[in-house]
Amino acid sequence: MVQRVARASVAVAGEPVAAIGPGLLVFLGVTHEDQDADAEKLAAKVRALRVFPDADGNMNEALGQREILCVSQFTLYGDARRGNRPSFIAAARPEHAEPLYRLFCELTDAKRGVFGAMMAVELVNDGPVTLLLESR
Repeated sequence: MVQRVARASVAVAGEPVAAIGPGLLVFLGVTHEDQDADAEKLAAKVRALRVFPDADGNMNEALGQREILCVSQFTLYGDARRGNRPSFIAAARPEHAEPLYRLFCELTDAKRGVFGAMMAVELVNDGPVTLLLESR
């Protein structure tokens, strides 16, 4: 999930970890089938998204010099279709997901949260503009 933000930050145990000004906040979920090529494709897509206003106020500009904050988010693959407790079977195990998270962050030059940590994420939506992107 990608959100256009005026600013965003992440903290762990009350301690600031990363913060950005205008840019994109990416909540990145990884599933079992995801591979390096998926992270590469998604990184290129995020950097090229034309979701920022141009001089006429139309969403027509890409990220440019704006920043990205990326937060790992296995709960994006939570399935709550049956019952009231989500199942996270579709989410990749940490040993598979973390290298892909790191690769995505490197390819996008993203600031990042702490993989696997309980994080407090603060954001100020810009728009709001929120997109759900899939690599397949």
